[in-house]
Formats: sequence, structure tokens, C-alpha cells
Amino acid sequence: MGFLRWLAKRAVIMAVTLVIAVYLTVVIANMGGLVDEIVMKQIQVEVSEYLRTNPRFANMTLEEREEYRQRLIEERMRARGLDKPLLVRYFYYLRDALTLNLGRTGKPFGQRRVWDVIMERLPWSVLLFTTGTVINAAIGIPSGLYMGRRALSKFDRGMTLFAILTYSLPAWFVGMLLILVFYFYLGWFPAGQLVSGMYKSYWTPEAIADIMWHTALPLMSWVITGFGGWAYTTRNIVIHITHEDYVLVAKAKGAPESLIVRRYILRPAAPPIVTMIALALIASWTGAIITETVFQWPGLGQLYWWAISVQETSLVIGITVIYAYLLVITVFVLNILYGFLDPRIKAAR
Repeated sequence: MGFLRWLAKRAVIMAVTLVIAVYLTVVIANMGGLVDEIVMKQIQVEVSEYLRTNPRFANMTLEEREEYRQRLIEERMRARGLDKPLLVRYFYYLRDALTLNLGRTGKPFGQRRVWDVIMERLPWSVLLFTTGTVINAAIGIPSGLYMGRRALSKFDRGMTLFAILTYSLPAWFVGMLLILVFYFYLGWFPAGQLVSGMYKSYWTPEAIADIMWHTALPLMSWVITGFGGWAYTTRNIVIHITHEDYVLVAKAKGAPESLIVRRYILRPAAPPIVTMIALALIASWTGAIITETVFQWPGLGQLYWWAISVQETSLVIGITVIYAYLLVITVFVLNILYGFLDPRIKAAR
């Protein structure tokens, strides 16, 4: 019961956090009445499309059609809360955002559902940045564990220097250097975009090979600037735990080195490392605005930038809300995992 009560308490805290975050997003986005204007335009477009495609309105005169159109618009405005005071409208918008009823995009994106536009771009962000994050973790964490166990060795000093140099460089800057070398000078890889040709499906062998070829340079830039930071962070975690009293006592008692590493170092190191992995994976889903722009990569980062540039508020809210959901769910799952991974948290609970 203690665990379930604690879990329920964490769930309530996360839910309240999500609601507040989404509410603030809506309030900020509606400064100047942008959301009100977008909802109004969407209603007008929906009603006009409904009248145009429904044959039973074909025999109406222009006056009758316009009168009926205005009546439908007013009904839908009331249903969406546009006749209510500003504070009440915010709660209508909050409800729509929390239920992922994100509306439709404007002209630059072709009057499509916001959800469809986001889901169309999400796989490409996952392909590039989530793959890069997994590679960074797969290389960086074992390297960091090795560095931490052999602090001040040649390998540790070399990797530390590499981590400081590469982690301080933005991925887009390294990406431009890679384009200069591997595209302009050597001609081995394309400079950007998702594919070179036109394909009916991206699941054919030719299309997959083309996508992988175009993924090479942006993925290299992400890994080069990323795994050193993972290694250095893991190293510092391990070194800190190595100097804890319980580790020193285990060494003084003559415990085998493998047991000390497995039980007294790796287990306490697991929560921060798991947190680092989980948050990095979620962040990778949102893409990277400048890196995607440099490589003309059709991910969420580039979509987010375009949405801001043309004031496509529905898309900005949609991407922000989806990321808020992912972040809150991830933090909640991490809180559950901490209870199993770290005995100190279990004891405190």
C-alpha cells in the first residue's frame, strides 16, 4: 500500500504539472488573440467546405446559403467557446490541447490536421536523432565506466580532452565541416535532404539505401559532438560513487573487485545514467532546429522553426503539448524505476 500511495501521489503531481505547462503554453500562444483568430478561421473553412461538398445545399440561393453558413458558424463558435469571456475560452483551449484536438494548419501547410503534420515529421526526427542518441549512449556510457575505474590514466585524459573539445562544438557547426569535406571535396555523401530521387514508397530497398546515404553526415555530426559528453558525465558519476564510504568499506573488507563494481558502483550509478538516457531519448524526438536546417532534414525541429516563422500557432502548440506529454510520462516512469534501482530512495519512501 505504501508504494501505491506514493505512486498515486507522484501521478497527481505529474498530472498537475502537465496541466499547468499546457495552460501556460495556450496563454502565451494566445497573446494578441492569435488562437482565437486561428479557431475562427478554422470554423469558417470547415463550414465552407461542408456546404461546398454537401449536394443537398446545391439548390439553395446565394442568400440562403450565406444565411445558413452564418448560422452554422455561430453554432460552432458557441461549441468552441468563442462567445465566452477570455478566461473561459482558455479552458476550452486547454481541454482541446490536453485531448490532442489540435485543429488544422493554415495555408502554408495545406489545411491539414495538426496531428497528421506532426506525425508525418516525427519518424524522421526519430530516425536521425534517436539513432544518434542510442549510438552516443552505447559508446559513451561504457567508455565513461572505463574512464571512471581508471581515472587519470592515458585513456581517461585523452577521452576527457576529446569530450571537452567535441561537446563544446554545436552539431550544426561540425555538420558544416563534414559537408565541406565529404560533399564538396570528396563527393562521398550528399549535403542534405532526405532522398535524392522520387519514390512511391520509402520501404523499397532503393529508397531505404538512399535514406541511409543521406543520413550519414547528420548522424556523424550528432555522434561526434555527443558521445564524449556522455562518457565524461558517466566518468564523473563513477568517480563520485567510488569515493563513497560504503565503497571504501567494501574495499577495506577485501571484497572482490567485480563485486564492488557490480553491487556498490554500478547500481547507485544506474539512476542518474537511466535519467540521462531517458531524457535524451525524449529530447531527440523533437529534433534540432539548426542541425535540421543545415542538412535540410524534414524533422520536427525544422517544422517547429517553420511554424514559428509563419506564426502557425496551432503547430507550435501541438509540438509543445506532445513534448510536454512525453516529458511528464518519462519523468513519472523514471520515478518508478528509481524505487527499484536505488535502495536509498526505497528506504526513504
